[in-house]
Order: sequence, then structure tokens, then C-alpha cells
Amino acid sequence: MASTPDKQALDRSQPVLPMMPGMPEKRTHDYARNGITSLFAALDMASGKVIGAIHRRHRSTEYRKFLIRIDQAVPTDLDVHIICDNYATHKTDIIQKWLAAHPRFHAHFVPTSSSWLNMVERWFGELTSKLLQRGVHKSVQALEADIRAWIDTWNEDPHPYVWTKTADEILNSIAAFCQRTSGAGH
Repeated sequence: MASTPDKQALDRSQPVLPMMPGMPEKRTHDYARNGITSLFAALDMASGKVIGAIHRRHRSTEYRKFLIRIDQAVPTDLDVHIICDNYATHKTDIIQKWLAAHPRFHAHFVPTSSSWLNMVERWFGELTSKLLQRGVHKSVQALEADIRAWIDTWNEDPHPYVWTKTADEILNSIAAFCQRTSGAGH
């Protein structure tokens, strides 16, 4: 589970020209910003289904509303493990009190710059590449409607993400990278 940075409703100054045989997609570099929205999302690791909530603000009040939504959606006999970044919204007194009153919720915080450890970030990547990156949104309402529709379509045929490497393989890759780059620039 995680929350994304704010999503912008962007409208290109000229229409996007689609790909054609031998020609890449073309779009202008300039755009108009038409407002922002925040998306909170929870990923069920077993099924791949997503619980999403869109709010115009990104405060602990909205985050608590999202936790309540998860609490209502997840069967009461299951524990809920929330994987979060270290954004201040996730650590306020209002959230700590809510979590203390809901002991089936367990908050886990990923280290800074380690969002790749949170599988919902992979889902956010798909949302960005398949909807937002090429999208044109003339208003925040249009952006929010597209995101809701995308979540609904995703949940019609969800698929869980599966790690393709073991923890040892990942840690060995990181260690090798660190060894290769530790002397860089000297």
C-alpha cells in the first residue's frame, strides 16, 4: 500500500499525433496544468486487486479516510500490512492513534529511496505509463474519472506481481553495484 505524489491534470498545447508505420508518436513539449489530485492505493498481494481513493488534498485526514476504506473492504479476520514511504502524512498523531485503535493494521516503512520494495509502486508505474503519460486531461475531474475507470478495468482482471529474484539475488546485485561504484569519481 502506498500513496502517490500528486497527479497533475495536463493538457497539451497541440493534439498528440499517434504512432504510424515508421513514425513515432509526436507530442508537444509544452502543456497547460489544470490542477492536481492525490491517489491513495492499496494492492492485495494475493489477488492483484487494488483499492483506490482519490482526494484533492494529501493530508493525514485523507489518509485516515483511506485506511477506513481499507478496513471496510478487507475481511475482518485478516491482518492488514501497510507498506509506506516515510511521507509525514503516514506518521502523524491522528494516524498513530487510528492504528493503535485498529490492531490488525501493521505499518511498515520502507527506507528512503527504496520505493521499489513496495509492490504497489509497480502498479503506479503501470498507471503512469499506460494512462497518465500519454493522457490529456483538461480538468482534474477528467483526470480523476480516468483514474477511477482504470482502477475498475484493472480490477476486472487483476494479476498479482511476483518477485522474479530471491532476496539473496537482489542483495548480491546491490552489493555488486556498490562495489563497482564505490570508487567511481576517484
